[in-house]
Amino acid sequence: MKNPPTTALLILAALVATGTPLAIAKPRDANATVELSDERRKLERSYSTELQSLRGKIADGLPVLEARDKRAYLDAVRAGKAAESAIGEAQSRLDRIKGAKGLVDHAKGKWIGGADRGIATAKARLAKAATDAERKAARDEVDQWEKNRAEGVAALKERSAALEQAERERPAAEKQLAAAKDALATANAASIESIRRLDLEGILASDRLDGLLAKHSVLTEATPAGLAKFAQQGPEHEKLVGQLLADEKLMLRMLVADGAEGGRYGEAMRIYTDIRKSGDKSGEGVLERLALAVALDHAVPNPQRNAEANTGGPAFVDPVKRYLHFEKAFLAGELDPSFKDLGTWDLRMVVDGEEPDEILAWGRRMLRNYRPDHITTPDAAWRYVALVRTEIPYGSQDNIHDQPELHFFQNILKNGGVCGRRAFIGRFLLRAFGVPTTARPQKGHAALAHWTPDGWVVCLGGGWGSGWTKTPYDRDLDFLATTQARALGDAFLRVKRAQWIGDAMGEPRSFGLITKKEPAFWNGVSLHTQRALIEASKAKTLASVGEDIAEATESKAKEKIVPVEISDEDRRIVVDTKGVITLPAAATRNPTRSTGKILFLESMLGGKQLHYSRTTSHQPFEYAFDATAAGKYRLTARVATPSWKQNLKLVVNDKGPPIDLPLPFTLGLWENSESVEIDLVQGPNVLRFTREGNVKGVSIRDFTLTPEP
Repeated sequence: MKNPPTTALLILAALVATGTPLAIAKPRDANATVELSDERRKLERSYSTELQSLRGKIADGLPVLEARDKRAYLDAVRAGKAAESAIGEAQSRLDRIKGAKGLVDHAKGKWIGGADRGIATAKARLAKAATDAERKAARDEVDQWEKNRAEGVAALKERSAALEQAERERPAAEKQLAAAKDALATANAASIESIRRLDLEGILASDRLDGLLAKHSVLTEATPAGLAKFAQQGPEHEKLVGQLLADEKLMLRMLVADGAEGGRYGEAMRIYTDIRKSGDKSGEGVLERLALAVALDHAVPNPQRNAEANTGGPAFVDPVKRYLHFEKAFLAGELDPSFKDLGTWDLRMVVDGEEPDEILAWGRRMLRNYRPDHITTPDAAWRYVALVRTEIPYGSQDNIHDQPELHFFQNILKNGGVCGRRAFIGRFLLRAFGVPTTARPQKGHAALAHWTPDGWVVCLGGGWGSGWTKTPYDRDLDFLATTQARALGDAFLRVKRAQWIGDAMGEPRSFGLITKKEPAFWNGVSLHTQRALIEASKAKTLASVGEDIAEATESKAKEKIVPVEISDEDRRIVVDTKGVITLPAAATRNPTRSTGKILFLESMLGGKQLHYSRTTSHQPFEYAFDATAAGKYRLTARVATPSWKQNLKLVVNDKGPPIDLPLPFTLGLWENSESVEIDLVQGPNVLRFTREGNVKGVSIRDFTLTPEP
């Protein structure tokens, strides 16, 4: 590596020669056009002068790049783009074959198969017809279904011919795809090798330019005018800008975490300072990183979603209160155990929610009460978010029953929803427990992605490569790449340094290689350096989970039943001095272990609780106990329910019609049901509970039987 003997002109000339844009990197927020006082115009000029000076100093500190080596790098990049295009073309050919097969399957199954079922039903109706009108209607229905079947047979013939033609093209398409993948691998290797030959390791591995790069990138993103606008609000604001620009370590940490939202570094510094004044523990470990994450993400005010009836609720999330909420939850042990190890960038995807703080607290309390197994499951992919598949039915038909006094997420728990609503409540619960998550929609339906100790995973949707994110990284594979590179610790700084040098060279920012626009030189170096780090680390990409329930109510995959040991103490029935009988939910005579429909769970209150799953098929459960006296008793149940219009059916001692026990709508929190009157005999009694219809889940803590006076 050779150091330039002169000034930045050599670097700038080289960039012009390669067609690299020289426009200043654009901030994420157009805040440059502002009204400034004369005094603040001087400050803006000062910031601008410093920015220009920094740009020259950075260029003077960069190596001279051999034109031959740069051409090799650019040729490798272009070869990679050509290979990616060929992969896309080959994949499209294979997708057309898959589509043709899908049309054949549709004709066989839904079209012809549906017609066959319709014919059978109509013929059965014809056989039972008692009047001429009923017989005519049934015959007309048979005729219509037979017509539909004939159309399906014709369509199947046509579609089968198209599939045969498509299948003849499969070998060529597969060969094209394999060749394109080989070409891409070769091009990627050449890109990495060409970067090595450019001999940039010294500059990317060194921190000697970090101070200059940090201040330059902050000034570029914030813009001199934007900082001056913030500073003109008063001496304290100007002081904050000065403190930020003097703190190289803080600026670096901000930039590694992708900087202040909207480029509003003055606002981020104000929030960060306010949090440090308000939080007793805000300067320690993860809480200091949390304070910085809140400051960066809420530099642009984050709109708050209130219940519809709460028309006077705050328009925006209060960033200091958002920090204090998570600080309190962390210190109380309510968050995921891995929360303490999260970095600032990850924490930004915990604190960016639209929900009020009290709804976050409700989410944690609800899950602890209603489905504690979703918190303790060893399956990190479904931890906290399993509620989506167990409790949120797919469908929007009940959304008309949303209650305006309930929050949006509470209404999803109550009434279910389709793609978006299910992903929304999943991400909400992850945030509530301090787990980073982001939207990762794909064509056709929504999905979500979230952090796990083993890497990021997609829930509900197709695997990585099927969607995009609402982040600067856009394509989900580019987002995944940054998560994998960031997990490597200090090595990731090489990626960011190249990007910051690109800022100084006037390049537009590029956040990923899966894009139609080719990154400018230094941004390309940044992204190919990232790719090399990921390949060297042999990072594993987690498979998606829950794709089969993205648009379905029931999962095809069997939910693993975790055995729970029920002790004698868990089953102990208590009778007090007044004859009040308390039946623990786990004291069942049948079943005595989890079955899938009925689960015994470790309760956060201690002991066990019984969970009756959301299901269309039902299983009774019963209790046997002794009553010290015969007579009438008032029975209540302590339950947690996620939805309304739920009940239990009760038969006492196998006598009489079932008694209806209405269950309260508790939003997943523990409440007592209204009491119902039952008759007990002295000595042995049996209570048998059942459910009817398409029911929602319910968790039961215990039953209480109080003798009437």
